[in-house]
Amino acid sequence: MRFNLIDRILAVQAGQSLKAVKLLTLGEEYLADHFPAFPVMPGVLMLQTLVEAGAWLLRLSEDYRHSMIVLRETKNVKYGTFMEPGRPLVVTVELAEKGDRQAAFRGKGEVEGNSAVSARFVLERYNLGDRDPRLAELDKRLVQHYRDLAVVLEREELQGAGLCA
Repeated sequence: MRFNLIDRILAVQAGQSLKAVKLLTLGEEYLADHFPAFPVMPGVLMLQTLVEAGAWLLRLSEDYRHSMIVLRETKNVKYGTFMEPGRPLVVTVELAEKGDRQAAFRGKGEVEGNSAVSARFVLERYNLGDRDPRLAELDKRLVQHYRDLAVVLEREELQGAGLCA
């Protein structure tokens, strides 16, 4: 199963912060198991939404310099209110520190103004071709995929159609 949990990027301050939204629907595959009588977004996926927002901040701020952005570490993860279908999770991430390969973030997710998740986390970024030159072409395809996806995530008409907060 592959997750793309960010539905819309609402605002970006390059190198500083990003605000995005995830609208949870009953069609989400994982809700069939978590929990059938009381469907809520699993906490680990709320955290993953913060991680994806941090990755988008890096991609957009660094002009897609790296094809791979992966979670390295989490700290101080806290959960608040439940995330139920039909409600938007508004996430905000702030870049706290940036090195050559790693970047540290503070993130929070809110449901109708109530804290649903907050965490500090570290992402690592790299290119596959740096580890194996035969994978340089895959780096190019991945970067193009993310560029194409960003066009969809930043589209103004999604907000106007009521699909995102």
